[in-house]
Amino acid sequence: MIISRAPVRISMGGGGTDLPSYYEQFGGFLMAVTINKYVFVMANRRFSPSLRISYSQTEIVDHVSEIKHNIFREALQLLDIRNQIELASVADVPAHCGLGTSSTFTVALLNALFCYKKKYVSLGELAETACQIELGILRNPIGKQDQYAASFGGFNAYWFEKDGTVKVESVAISEGKQLELQNNILLFYLNKERQASQILQDQNDSSLRKETAVLDNLHRIKQMGLDTRKIFETGNLHEFGEILHEHWLAKKKLSSKISSSWIDEIYEAARKNGALGGKVVGAGGGGFLLLYCPYEKSKLIATMSQFGLAPTWFAFEHDGAKVVYHH
Repeated sequence: MIISRAPVRISMGGGGTDLPSYYEQFGGFLMAVTINKYVFVMANRRFSPSLRISYSQTEIVDHVSEIKHNIFREALQLLDIRNQIELASVADVPAHCGLGTSSTFTVALLNALFCYKKKYVSLGELAETACQIELGILRNPIGKQDQYAASFGGFNAYWFEKDGTVKVESVAISEGKQLELQNNILLFYLNKERQASQILQDQNDSSLRKETAVLDNLHRIKQMGLDTRKIFETGNLHEFGEILHEHWLAKKKLSSKISSSWIDEIYEAARKNGALGGKVVGAGGGGFLLLYCPYEKSKLIATMSQFGLAPTWFAFEHDGAKVVYHH
């Protein structure tokens, strides 16, 4: 039996510039940090020749091509595993929550399957194989940050080159400032799932049409990502709250689906009660709301509770994808 684990991520600046429709024209940049919330995948050799796949549903099939779950099916086909296997997945956070769970699942699954086949791959190869399935085979209108963050883990900057290669750099933020940053970030689940693909498709189409307003906002978001890296490396964390607010205002202009009147109401209440800035993590529309609050955290939490929201406690995670059990 093999149990594989990969962490989900919080994007810290530059999100959206990791889509091919943008980086193939201009090159992308963003930062992300992984947290101690995980997607787990269990792989085991099955006694019978059939395949058993368990997620929110359970499938028992005789042939890989009969599997309904796209990522399970394509991963098994790509690694040429045709029968006699049992796979199951569980996660610490819900699907479609903005933390990159779908791509994190792909990474955890591939990591388990490579181990099952006794094949070693580097973290970069693991991330690129996940991108091959999601962007290449399934043609999902998504970016590359989630696959790389889940594979590498830690607090990293990612450069997305025009030719599709990705450069990973560790962010030079001190341990003390990491702890301070971690303590000042609060995550609230909005009790609403959303399909990232619908939102990202809007951005994708606008970028391909070279719409000036969308591209200008993405250029600005990329620059804010670069500025945020400097803030982290110099330790002026309060500036992060301010730039996070600017980032959210720019991000909302990318698609009408990114926010809503209800999310705007919550965000404004947060800003009046301790939060310097914030954003809906990931593509937007639902999932988790990230708020930066260096003071009066109890006041902010009390305000959020009036909307039926409670904080989700977390810590930064420095490890990426790993096999945690192999027997």
